[in-house]
Amino acid sequence: MLSNLRQLFRCRGLIQILVARELKARYRGSVLGFFWSFVNPLLLLLVYSFVFTVIIQRGEIVDLEPYAVFLFCGLLPWTWFSASLSEGANALLVGGNLIKKVMFPAEILPVVAVVSNMIHFVFGLPILFGFLWFYAMPLRLTELVWFPVVMAVQFILTLGLVMVLAALTVHFRDIKDLLANLLTLWFFATPIIYPMSVVPPRGKAFMDLNPFSHLAISYQEILFYDGPFGHWKWLLALAVAGAVLFLLGYWLFDRLRDSFADEV
Repeated sequence: MLSNLRQLFRCRGLIQILVARELKARYRGSVLGFFWSFVNPLLLLLVYSFVFTVIIQRGEIVDLEPYAVFLFCGLLPWTWFSASLSEGANALLVGGNLIKKVMFPAEILPVVAVVSNMIHFVFGLPILFGFLWFYAMPLRLTELVWFPVVMAVQFILTLGLVMVLAALTVHFRDIKDLLANLLTLWFFATPIIYPMSVVPPRGKAFMDLNPFSHLAISYQEILFYDGPFGHWKWLLALAVAGAVLFLLGYWLFDRLRDSFADEV
């Protein structure tokens, strides 16, 4: 397992090539091309903002202004997370022709799914910071230094989950359909369209078990709320849990590696 992990680091050049190929393939034939990486998050923000400010009245209990900024602080990283899980779960099935090559390391495919969606997340950040500037919301350096830490924790946690899902989906194809429904439930069980403060005490205990709740709250405290970044203890605990999950996920992936070529 450790030797395969070292091999994964040595294959970073191949990962870069496959990520670039994935990004080019996603927008091949479109008129706007890579510009969609900026347009998609903006359109997503406009749709959700319209629904929860015009169609559905949030009321005084969710009196957050500007609501669009609050929403985008959680929605943008959620898009990275959910797209990585959806694409990563199917990565081995889609890349079956590569897996059957003797010298190709299969774990590269889940990594490519996470990294390519992380790049789309980064492309969406100018839209988010543009809204912060438009609404004259201050960015405090003492909190902003935590932003790359939150991104790193999300990357490790997401990669660990994707490793597990990719390895199991090869053998149990139903997982990809179950995952689509689970992600819908997961989204509404995460404080993205509402703040954690409106969750009743009984629900907060459930929320604390939701790893993405702590990521969403971390992004919100860094970019939206005033005051110090108080969620850092939860974030560091999540970093440890994410590292353990990644190692367990990679161990499971390594154990099932020999069966992938026969199953895809």
